[in-house]
Formats: sequence, C-alpha cells, structure tokens
Amino acid sequence: MTSVTTLRLEPAGRQPSPRRFVMCRPDHFDVFYSINPWMNPREPVDRALALSQWETLRATFEQFGHRIDVVPGEPGLPDMVFAANSGLIVGDRAMSARFTHSERAAEGPAYHRWFAQRGLTELVGAQEINEGEGDFLLVGERMLAATGFRSSIAAHREVERYFDLAVVSLELVDPRFYHLDTALMVLDDVNVAYFPPAFSAESQALLAGLYPDAIRATDADAVVLGLNGVSDGLNVFISSRADNLASELRGQGYNPVGVDLSELLKAGGGVKCCTLEIHEDPRSAPTAVAS
Repeated sequence: MTSVTTLRLEPAGRQPSPRRFVMCRPDHFDVFYSINPWMNPREPVDRALALSQWETLRATFEQFGHRIDVVPGEPGLPDMVFAANSGLIVGDRAMSARFTHSERAAEGPAYHRWFAQRGLTELVGAQEINEGEGDFLLVGERMLAATGFRSSIAAHREVERYFDLAVVSLELVDPRFYHLDTALMVLDDVNVAYFPPAFSAESQALLAGLYPDAIRATDADAVVLGLNGVSDGLNVFISSRADNLASELRGQGYNPVGVDLSELLKAGGGVKCCTLEIHEDPRSAPTAVAS
C-alpha cells in the first residue's frame, strides 16, 4: 500500500468549482434481478417516476453550473443508469469497468464504446474486477478504493499503476454498503463524510487518521444512501431524506442540496451512483471546464 499522510481541513470559505459529469438516462431501468440487498424483483418499479427524478437531478446539476454528458441506455441493461460504476476518468486517462456480476457485465463494453466515441484516446478496459467510481473515489491526489464485495485488491494495484496515483485500500464489511460510494462521500480535496460501521476496524482507523475532520454519518442517513452524494466543494447534492447529514454539512460550511431519487433507491442507487465525474488531473494546474 502506498504511504499516506494526514490532511487537516482549514476553516476557510468554501468555493464551488464547475464539474463535468457523465450520466445515463434510465429509459430501461427496472429491477428484474437481485445482486444487492436493496433489490427486490417483486416490488414494482415506476420507470416514469425514475425518469422524472433523474431529470430533476440532471437539471439541478446544470442549475449549479455543471456540465452533463448523457450516455444512451441500452435495452436489457437496467442498471446502466448508474454511470458511476462505468469506469474512471482522470485527466487524459480512462479505464472502463469490469463487473462482478454477469447481469451487469455488458455495461463495461457499452460504456467503453461510448468513451472511445467521445475521443478518450488514453482508454483501457479494466483487466481486474473494477466497478469504477462505485469503488474508487478521488480525494485530491489520493484515490480511496474499496474491496470486500465488488472490486478486487488486484484492481486497486491496476488503477494505481495506470493512473499513477496513490491508492488507499479500504475494506467494506456491511453488504448494504457494497460499494465505497454508498458508505463514503468526497466533500473536497481534503475531506470526506463516511459511515464508520460500513468499514472494517482497520479501515475505520485508517480513515480516522487520514480525515480527522470528516463528518461521520448516522445509521439513519446511511440507510437512505445519504452518503451516495456529489460535492463541488461547496454544494453537496445528497438524498433529500438525509436530514442529519444535511445539518452536519451546513455546520461545516457546505450547502446541502436535497434530491429525491427514491425510485432508483429500489436498485440500490442514489445521486453519486447516477454520476460519473470526468476529473481533471489533480497534479496539473486548474483549468476551466469546456462548454
């Protein structure tokens, strides 16, 4: 594991930065299989409501100045709406996902084709089991990565080599929080929010050392996937049901923006699941997002 250092949060005024996101319309969203504890194929899904909630999320991002690239969904891939799982994009480099479950296997190649069509020339497909930003979250120049249910430890090393970034491995232990982005949210380049019981004791100690100013979410916020959110450094887009988390965010100077994705929650998805970020290389000088 790459050596790490602790970063402390400075009590300075927070500033948002424009982001670029990839999203996929839930035109084919459904729950007809179960690969996580949230999914119940016997519970009806209202696709029209899922679409409406997704469109609200997209419009909310755009209202706050963020750019959205939309990937068309494909028939037979109901979870393709969860674009965060599709891969990783940092600077000029991209890696498409390789999924654990056969039900989602075709999503990796589908997104890979779209990445290639969009001109991402430094593009590879993951060789190890790697579920994209579901399990890999960039915090400044450090990549936090999870294993335990989906992405493998070998994938952590593969990502570290390809992107030339320090990767910190964490272990998830609660099957409800099967991806890192269900248990931990990046707030800015130096801080996070997370739900400690979702992690092994060793990983809890590691996170406490790395992020002493982190927000620790309650069980009530975790079980509505309140941590499955997206931050632009000031505005934090989270589940509208995560009341305590919203209060904690305000207390630390962030602006929580609640969004209702209750229909997509039936498949174990939330704000971040629907959102793949196209990251600038954190080691390069900041540049404006193209319009």
